[in-house]
This record gives sequence, C-alpha cells and structure tokens, in this order.
Amino acid sequence: MAKILVIDDDSSICETLDLYLTEEGYEVQTANTGTDGLNQFVESPPDVVILDIRLPDIDGFAVLEDLREEDENVKVIMITAFHDMDTTINAMKGGAFDYIHKPINVDELEIAIKKAVKTLEMEKKIDGLLMEPSRSFKVGDIIGTGKGMREIFKTIGVVSQSRTTVLIQGESGTGKELIAKVIHHNTAPDEPYIAVNCSAIVETLLESELFGHEKGSFTGAVNRKLGKFELARYGTVFLDEISEMSLNLQAKLLRVLQEMEFERVGGKDRVKVHARIIAATNKDLKTLVRDDKFRDDLFYRLNIVAINIPPLRERRDDISLLIDYLLTKINLDLHKRIVSVSDEMMDIFMKYSWPGNIRELENLLVRAAVVAKGQVLVRGDFPELMEENHGVGREEHGKGNDYSISGRPMTLDEMEEHHIRKVIRENSHKNKGEICEILGISRPTLERKLEKYGIVFERE
Repeated sequence: MAKILVIDDDSSICETLDLYLTEEGYEVQTANTGTDGLNQFVESPPDVVILDIRLPDIDGFAVLEDLREEDENVKVIMITAFHDMDTTINAMKGGAFDYIHKPINVDELEIAIKKAVKTLEMEKKIDGLLMEPSRSFKVGDIIGTGKGMREIFKTIGVVSQSRTTVLIQGESGTGKELIAKVIHHNTAPDEPYIAVNCSAIVETLLESELFGHEKGSFTGAVNRKLGKFELARYGTVFLDEISEMSLNLQAKLLRVLQEMEFERVGGKDRVKVHARIIAATNKDLKTLVRDDKFRDDLFYRLNIVAINIPPLRERRDDISLLIDYLLTKINLDLHKRIVSVSDEMMDIFMKYSWPGNIRELENLLVRAAVVAKGQVLVRGDFPELMEENHGVGREEHGKGNDYSISGRPMTLDEMEEHHIRKVIRENSHKNKGEICEILGISRPTLERKLEKYGIVFERE
C-alpha cells in the first residue's frame, strides 16, 4: 500500500489522519514542522504528501518548492483553513496535486489520495519513456503511416521537383497548411512563404493584399504597396480557403495563373509572378463549380496536382503516433513532461468521430496538459470532451442493438438515453410532438425521460 507523509503543526490533525489512513491500509508518517517533514521526505520518500500551508518554521509554499526540487513528480495535497482565491491559485501554480480546505472532509481527502496514487502508478509504468523515446520528432513533421498518407508523401516528393500549382483539399483541421509548408520547404526553403486567408479579408482589401496598389489608387493609398505575389519572389503563396474568393477576384487570379503576371491596383505596369501558388479548401470545388459559385476554368488551373487529405476518423491507426508527436510539441511549448494518455482515454479517442480532426486533437491535448497533475493524461483531464460530446466512447457494433461503453455492454438506461439523444440530434428541426411520434411514446413520458437523463430540449 502507498506511503503517506502528513506535515501539519496541529498534532490532533496529524493523529486523526494517521489513525484514519492507517485503518485504510496506508503507511503513514507525520511531522509537525516543515523542516522535520523535509528531512523525513529525504530519508524515506513517501508516495503522497499532505501538506499544511501554515507551518511554524517554514511557509508551506516554500516546503512545496523544496519537495518538488527533491522530486518534481511528487504528489502533494495541500490543506489550509483559508478559502481565498490567491492561495488556491498559488498552490496549484506551485505544482500541488490537489488543494483541500479545513475542516478536512475525509471522503474528499481519500478521493484525492487515490487519484494521486493512481497517477503515480501510471507514471511508474511508463518510467523512462521520456528519456528514451521510441521515435524522435521534429516540429513540422507530417505524421502518418497509412496508405493514404504514404501516397501524399509521394506526391509531395514529386511536386517538390517542379513549381507547378497545387490544390490541397481536406476538412478543417486536417493539416492543409502544414502540407503546403512542407512542399515549400522542399522546393525553395530560402525564399519567402506567404499565407493568405481568403475568407478573413473583404474583397476590396484582398485584391490589394494579393496584387498591391499604386499611390493614390484609392482613399488611404498614400504610398505604393507591394502585394503578396511580389513579396513572395521565388517562394510560395499559400491561398487558404480559396473557395471563399469572390467570382471577380477568381477571374483576376485566373489571369495570374495563365499569364504569370498582373497589374497593381491603380497601376498600368505588368509585374511578373515567379512564386509557386498553392491553394487549399475544405469544400468540394466540383460541387461549387456545378452550383456556379466557383469558376470552372480556375478550378482546372488549380487542380493540376491535387492532394486530398483524409479526415482523422479515417486514419485511426495514426492516432497513437499523432498523440506522441503532439505531446512532444506540447512539452516543448509548455515546458511539461507529459508522457502519454491513459489506456482508457486512448480507447475513447479511437472510438471518437473527431469532427475537428487533428486540430481538435491538439487543442484537447493542450488544454489537458495545462491542467494535468501527472505525466499521464486521464479521463478527468478532458472534461470538455466528456461534457460536450455526451456518450463519447460509445460505439455501435453491426446493425443490431449491441452497444458498448469502453468495451463493456451498456445498461438499459444508458441504451435508452443514447437512443433518445440520437433521435433528437438527427431530427434537430422537429418539435417535441414529432419526436414523440418517432420514439413511439407520449408527451408526458418524453418529459420524464428528458428530466431523468438531463437532456435539454428547447424546441416546443
């Protein structure tokens, strides 16, 4: 059983915790001063430290700092009679595993201890992985081992030998710009790479951004301005969200691609274009062409070489490798030592649909790393995923009603809740009466089910 060190100047609290925790099966040491506590920690390192903030000889925050200098992975649960915001923030900022107020609720304390011990056990299982990683990553790597990604790597290698136009298509968050940067790096690494988001700039300003303008060409044009195509020189211009470009600007871009030259806004001189153009979109340009929302001649000019990035839900074999890569990046950015996610979370990740793709995965890992209290990210570190995506980790098997949560069968209540939420989600335009007809239940029964499962239904 785990060893616990209690550091508190109140002898009665030390005795009470010693008695309670010993009965629970823990090995307990106690100290009434910070100095004594530090000495005991060095002589016989415990698994968990319960530390009072107010001590007679050393401030509790100083003791926390010394403990973490001895062992940066030490799990310290701080206790105090003060409920102010600054004390709580400083404790967590200083690296405390948890923070509990006096009078101590033993149930709350026991939950915190069990969490700390469980985190410590997981860290011991993966001890050494940070020192000897299975693979070294570089920021900017494209991660993937599946057939689809291997074909993309081949295409990048081919287009990097020329300066042909490239069209990158994929859902939001799949890494379109990363691929554009890799192509640029393998083609003209010493030349500028300039990205333009076509959806973030109004048409009049976008034209000036791309082509530049002459002095006096419009109100506010007090000087000549060079556009992105000139500034890129022999590098790359990345046009993100090309589908949002107006038909008028599409015509001007087509001329650039055909003649490799343009005129500045308000100018007459023709300027040569030497840069490679890479366009990207998260929409189906063929559909937009059919709906007369995108020029077909521009589409064919852009679509000389097309790279289609598969969504993350079609790359589940890459999720583990992506997590390793992203955690390496996050550790560098946040100065953390996160090693992995728990087996439970990996199981949930593998079953999740990932509507936001790799960007969503990275954002979740960053937020979890910020609040994590251990080196392994666990379910409690991902409250947004559990709350916003009710039922995440649930998966339908086959065509029957064989549902499971993380490998175990659903209970009848869980299955009923899952079905009601699914019907409401898939019929978002229908009112309660229509939902009742689909479910085959009465209005009062539906109301009881909504209250029972905490389902919010705002449409009447």
